[in-house]
Amino acid sequence: MSDSDYPRLLQPLLEEALTDTPVVLIHGPRQCGKTTLVQKVGKERGYRYLTFDDVNLVAAAKTDPVGFVDRLDKRVILDEIQHVPELFSSIKQAVDRQRQPGRFLLTGSANVLLLPKLADSLAGRMEILHLRPLARCEIEKNGVGLLTQILRDDFTFRCLGKLGAQLAAYVVAGGYPEPLKRGTERRKKQWYQNYVDTLVQRDIRELAQISNLESIPKILQLASVQSAQLLNMSAIAAPFQMTRQTTSTYFSLLKNIFLVDVLPAWHGNRGKRLIKTPKVHMTDTGLAAVLLGMNAERLDADRSRMGHLLESFVYNELRRQASWADADLCFYHFRDKDQYEVDIVMEQNGGEIIAVEVKAAATVMEKDFRGLKKLQSAVGKLWRVGIVFYDGDMVLPFGERMYAVPISALWVDIEP
Repeated sequence: MSDSDYPRLLQPLLEEALTDTPVVLIHGPRQCGKTTLVQKVGKERGYRYLTFDDVNLVAAAKTDPVGFVDRLDKRVILDEIQHVPELFSSIKQAVDRQRQPGRFLLTGSANVLLLPKLADSLAGRMEILHLRPLARCEIEKNGVGLLTQILRDDFTFRCLGKLGAQLAAYVVAGGYPEPLKRGTERRKKQWYQNYVDTLVQRDIRELAQISNLESIPKILQLASVQSAQLLNMSAIAAPFQMTRQTTSTYFSLLKNIFLVDVLPAWHGNRGKRLIKTPKVHMTDTGLAAVLLGMNAERLDADRSRMGHLLESFVYNELRRQASWADADLCFYHFRDKDQYEVDIVMEQNGGEIIAVEVKAAATVMEKDFRGLKKLQSAVGKLWRVGIVFYDGDMVLPFGERMYAVPISALWVDIEP
């Protein structure tokens, strides 16, 4: 199966952006499918494809950025644009001379928004779409996911039933197209190891002049240990002869290439008793599992680790579904000093709250809703729905707009 065999549910948003915006940027981690998507869309529209993974092309663009842009075709895909930030001002000039929708289609495997030249030069001229690794509904070619359904206020959940050991298999599979195609655990592991090596030696080396590159994979592994937990930078820094500030800088590089997410604490009511510490999530549980030495069998047996990686799995599924859902969602977690907590809080533009707890168990009880009910009380009329995902086979109501929902409902087919 090739990458193009997977439907990318972000594609309609990309096609729409190309009809009215001069520059469209798709960014996301390496190997998540950006190139496949832009080539597919570009082929249908007559785009020429150029990649800055080609060192000769990079040299030409850096030497004469103005001339390089002037000689480009009418419609062009510039892949891995982060390698040549020198082009941004030339692209701006080209757009200002002729504001043609869909003129430049860019991809980036690093957060180019952090590059000052881009922030200054393309403001108001560019739309940005974030492509993440495959969601489960894309892998299974099965609808658009549960989040779209919830945003429609449709709570007639449908599910595949209890997953059992298969749930751990889904978690360790992750969403990168290439390892999903590999037939053995050994070959999948080899891909991830090569992937991390490439990121360190190419992207991180290029993003920052750091002297201790060999520490980056270990910091990534320690981030995997903390996935779905409160971020403890001191614990990540402890094994190294580096300051906490230096370790934080290295950790930020991993965020900038989309390998880790930092989930801020929700503070909607500005309560003094709220915990402000963010959580950390690995952005793909397949990568996290390899870094932790976990296959499906070992993960299923280690219930503590399974609980944390399952929470990150659900978080990533919701983030991926949010990227194509017709909604402006911000993601948080909730925790107060009385130990009430909610794993994932989604705040829609306008303040409405969708809140999620994640359990690896096959049973659910009233006490599993205590954090959700505390948050519901805090937000009042802004409450939309609270869900405890669990590995069961029935949807169960637990009060007003409160449900226990099988995890398999995340990716069942729904009407478009």
